[in-house]
Amino acid sequence: DISASDLRYFLGVAQTENLSRAAERLGISQPSLTLAMQRLEHAVGAPLLLRSRKGATLTAAGKHLYRHARALIDQWEVLREGARS
Repeated sequence: DISASDLRYFLGVAQTENLSRAAERLGISQPSLTLAMQRLEHAVGAPLLLRSRKGATLTAAGKHLYRHARALIDQWEVLREGARS
């Protein structure tokens, strides 16, 4: 199962276009970030990133997820706060 953290990590990779740089900014190890991206790709059923020595670019599926990931994170925060109240 994916988590809100996985989506946040994905946003970080999409913004930096580099897994190592995103991992550093997010404060996690690069292998942990890679596993999170693999979980997302498995859950979506399609590759989200094209990885190369120069970095990572979004596939069509990755671009689609990127457009919706921020809204998903925001909705998750609303749900979590509502449950705490």
